[in-house]
Amino acid sequence: MTESSMEQIPLTTLTRKQRRVLGVLLEKAFTTPDQYPLTLKATTSGCNQKNNRDPASSYDEDAVHQTLEELREIGFVGVLHTESGRTERYRHYMRHRTKLTEPQLAIMTELMLRGKQQLGELRTRASRMVPIESQDDLRDVLQALAALGLVRSNGPLDRRGIEVDHSLYPGGENHDALSTFVEETPPAAVSRPVAPVMTTPVERPQPAAVDQSRSSALAAEVESLRDEVRELRQKFEAMTDTINDLRRQLGG
Repeated sequence: MTESSMEQIPLTTLTRKQRRVLGVLLEKAFTTPDQYPLTLKATTSGCNQKNNRDPASSYDEDAVHQTLEELREIGFVGVLHTESGRTERYRHYMRHRTKLTEPQLAIMTELMLRGKQQLGELRTRASRMVPIESQDDLRDVLQALAALGLVRSNGPLDRRGIEVDHSLYPGGENHDALSTFVEETPPAAVSRPVAPVMTTPVERPQPAAVDQSRSSALAAEVESLRDEVRELRQKFEAMTDTINDLRRQLGG
């Protein structure tokens, strides 16, 4: 059977070791393709890395080999034999066994290796494997994964501080209870009817307050003008009296 004709396998639950081993194979295929497929030793080393792993692990090669065999039985992992026949190398078949896109695989890889994360850190880490240009692009990918039942979040994806996690935990494994959240309408559509309700009661008194303020200012300005006119009139009358006095003196 060729890779292109491989049967699709649903991605459902995986044990902690299966998630770690499969995540390592995916990550190395993305980030270090020249060293991929991986030997058993390299796979074990990748599982026990100190960075970009949570929780930390200390699996031995026997445990990793057993897990690789379990993933082979599922159909997610294959083994390649070198020409010498002395060293087996392992690779994943996730691109052929599932319909997940490259960004979706990168995000699932990151979640399998580290568990729940906020969107900002998830995008930064997943972008090591596949470019994810913006938070909106990340949300689109997460929405698609949530629709497949593969990721969960603790609220709407456009809310600050939201955490997302994969949904591959088997029953009984201790993990935080998040829900599979799928937005049925875009955030903008939800906010449009809310805006008039929120702003109308606040905006109605504002014109009255502005008019009152303007009226007070105009009244003060009118009163000031009246004082100026009164003062000018008094000066005019005084000048008129002076002119009349001069005329009488000249006429006399």
